[in-house]
Amino acid sequence: MISVVVPAYNAAHTIVACLRALQQQTVAEPYEIIVVDDGSTDETAVLAQQQGVTVIKRPRGRPAAARNSGIRAANGTLVCCTDADCIPAADWLRELTAPFADPDLVATKGSYTTHQPQLVARFVQLEYEDKYDLLAQQATIDFIDTYSAAYRREVLLANDGFDEQFPYLEDQELSFRLAARGYKMVFQPTAVVAHRHSHTLARYVRKKAIIGYWKAQVVRRFPQHGVKDSHTPQVMKLQMGLMGLLLATLPLLLFTPWAGLLTGGVLLTFLLTTLPFVAKAWGKDRAVALAAPLLLAARALALGAGYGWGLVYRQNLTGTAAPNNISGANYLFKRFLDIVGSVFGLLLTAVMLPIFTLAIKLDSPGPVIFRQQRVGQGGRPFTVYKFRSMRTDAEELEPTGSPEPLPKRLDDPRLTRVGRWLRRWSLDELPQFWNVLKGEMSLVGPRPEELRLAQFYNDWHRRRLAVKPGITGPMQVSGRGNLSLDQRVQLELAYIDHYSLGRDLLILLKTIPAVIKGEGAR
Repeated sequence: MISVVVPAYNAAHTIVACLRALQQQTVAEPYEIIVVDDGSTDETAVLAQQQGVTVIKRPRGRPAAARNSGIRAANGTLVCCTDADCIPAADWLRELTAPFADPDLVATKGSYTTHQPQLVARFVQLEYEDKYDLLAQQATIDFIDTYSAAYRREVLLANDGFDEQFPYLEDQELSFRLAARGYKMVFQPTAVVAHRHSHTLARYVRKKAIIGYWKAQVVRRFPQHGVKDSHTPQVMKLQMGLMGLLLATLPLLLFTPWAGLLTGGVLLTFLLTTLPFVAKAWGKDRAVALAAPLLLAARALALGAGYGWGLVYRQNLTGTAAPNNISGANYLFKRFLDIVGSVFGLLLTAVMLPIFTLAIKLDSPGPVIFRQQRVGQGGRPFTVYKFRSMRTDAEELEPTGSPEPLPKRLDDPRLTRVGRWLRRWSLDELPQFWNVLKGEMSLVGPRPEELRLAQFYNDWHRRRLAVKPGITGPMQVSGRGNLSLDQRVQLELAYIDHYSLGRDLLILLKTIPAVIKGEGAR
């Protein structure tokens, strides 16, 4: 069974066309259609009932709450989402669910088209297609829009669904939350819905300003996605900065005519950034191509103004869905501490490198630095670096079908004499300061997971993947010896949920005496 959830508010003029298109899908699997009437004051619910679909009525709330109501009522193992003002193509459901033949996949994202004749609406369509070109280059994505989306229902329920405090961009917040936990999502451009885009400049600018404001709230929760996500062209952020700089230079014209050179230079730079979009649009719609620089400027101004206001005016979002990550200023301060600490750590490593190199080479043949794949933030594998402490034929962890971590013991027969000394005082981990500087690890965080252990993860285990692993962390200073996988994840989630910079500093201070006492091998 597949379930299609359509939230609707005062959608009497579009709901019938949407439902008729959904009822004519060519998918082979059985499916149900659920309309969630979100407190409409028109005939939305009546019209939906006349189409013979399931209708859930609820008081006026937010789209996130309406979708969650539909998800809870769904009978399908897959939940597909679209909006009441969309008309899905006949093969939409089939195309949207086809990638789920991959058992590791949890969500898919489809695409928009439009038949509107207005210039602004045609520009919006090309704007989406520009983003689709970016998405198509990536094997997996971190960005799902609910106008054309499908999810595994069990994953939505296990991860608290949509955060109902977000009136806008709740789908982006959920996407980033799932991506942070290492779930696999893909773009499926052939799952197409027709949509009515903003068709006037005023509506377009207003919508972009609202998006900019709520984007700031989402990025505050997931700061790493303010740098990059799979959906947003980087040039868009550059254009927002340039338009802000342009506005800042205009008052200078009142004091000196030389300011015109600065203003002109900024404007010229902005125009140069629009050329790739103009060139792409020229082959599809020349009228849009000619108007594109002006419309892109309007987009940059609206998004920038909304985003700036969102940075100033912070929403108090405690969240109905637990993000389980380190956000806002804490993220920035933690990264600053990582950079400073890793620089000092690498200086110490450089001093000790000749001594350790000679000792390791004299003790046993093989490379000085040992490389191993571990699971990092977002479930992405990365290469961790250590001074080699074992015989060259015993560096890899022994394969095992157990979901428990292998104990790190000083009496391990695979250890060399120098390796036993390095491990006792955790000196084998000094090269990991390079991982910290690169941004793959943090000074403090969850233990960098072995690839084999990540295969045993269930949904609640995945929450620990939302932050970077650490050289040290709550497990290393807990004094509880070797913990089971469940116990360790509970300890690490408690660290994440109650994170503070002071707690990081306390863990670092506790790590020092543990290393001096030779307890690092525990």
